[in-house]
Amino acid sequence: MSVVIVGGGLAGISAAIALQESGVPVTLVESRPWLGGATHSFVRGELSVDNGQHVFLRCCSAYQGLLRRLRADHLVEVQDRFDVAVLRPGARPARLRRASLPSPLHLLPALAGYAPLPPADRLRAMRAAVGLRRLDPADPVLDTMSAGTWLAERGQRAWARQALWGLFITAALNAEPDDAALGLSAMVCKRALLGRADAADIGVPLVPLEELHGGPALRRIAEMGGTVRLKAKVEAVTTDPKVVVDGAPIAADAVVMAVPHEAAARLLPAQALPDPLRWPELDASPIVNVHVVYDRKVMDAPFAAAVASPVQWVFDRTDVSGLRGGQYLAVSLSAADRWIDMPTAKLRARFVPELRRLLPAARDAAVRELFVTRERRATFRQRPGCAAARPGAATRAPGLFLAGAWTDTGWPDTMEGAVRSGLTAARLVRRHLEGVRDR
Repeated sequence: MSVVIVGGGLAGISAAIALQESGVPVTLVESRPWLGGATHSFVRGELSVDNGQHVFLRCCSAYQGLLRRLRADHLVEVQDRFDVAVLRPGARPARLRRASLPSPLHLLPALAGYAPLPPADRLRAMRAAVGLRRLDPADPVLDTMSAGTWLAERGQRAWARQALWGLFITAALNAEPDDAALGLSAMVCKRALLGRADAADIGVPLVPLEELHGGPALRRIAEMGGTVRLKAKVEAVTTDPKVVVDGAPIAADAVVMAVPHEAAARLLPAQALPDPLRWPELDASPIVNVHVVYDRKVMDAPFAAAVASPVQWVFDRTDVSGLRGGQYLAVSLSAADRWIDMPTAKLRARFVPELRRLLPAARDAAVRELFVTRERRATFRQRPGCAAARPGAATRAPGLFLAGAWTDTGWPDTMEGAVRSGLTAARLVRRHLEGVRDR
């Protein structure tokens, strides 16, 4: 029995390793010259640069399980306690830090003292948090409205939706609260903020993403006897099933399509696709990262959020990148439709002054280098109605399966969702192969 996996992102890697651990030979085919998919690195001068800032939370159990399988779990660091500095122009940084209290009380002191909101809004925010905790994210009704609408109906004014809820919803769903699906927003808030007390503790890579995902995955799959074909173009998939790679068919007992929904719809045979095909409704949402290298240190925290500013989150990338001297900051901009096509010069003119407003030490620092990375199709659009367009892992054709954070994982389009999709696909493949053996 053998399996071909198309796509070497986290979903494909997870499926490959899970199958090989159960003794199933795997061939993983990837069109790019690296594994890791949307989480990759490149070299720019002396810097090792990630295509974007990727973090995880302590509640992301599947992703951390993958790191252990890759023997890379020592290459990340998780906070001892959820603690985020919130920068504001012309004001001292605020702080969101969980208390040493059981859930759901662990964040109440942080909300009660959250300086960017007036006291009345803090009280309303605590009431909204209680309401969110009562929601069932799987309820289809929640997918029909936006998180912003639900929050507004519970007294969350526009400023509170932006300065509090937006910090987490926009980063997790790549969508502003007023545009984000309530079901997925409730899932994030319940699981991370209102669930287990330590669930929202933030984890960050200590090395470039290529050293965390792509390189370890390539070595681990090879160690287990699998085959990885890089820079290989998949031209079609048939119901036999076969995968046509660079003009030559590869026969398999099962195929996992771990590629974006547009590619899956193009490559899969019509017999495997649902009718009607709703995957195009998922669309895509961009993320932009503005990378700024200063001649000196301007920020003490490893990362910080920002309010009343176009800056959303900013991360210190100095040590990870290998920079010698100065400081390298990356500004991460989710739901970046207004920034995605803006020229680098205009982004520089907008964000360098903003960083000076937020970081007093940046006012006397010189910018040695500034560049921009753009992910036009970073995630699908996690807006109301998206749940109905997300498919399960099985297709209409026996032996053909789907994986990817865009499938119906119950999670947003994140690293955790991608890994979970790969594990689900691997489980269905094993069940399919058992049926083939029994015939």
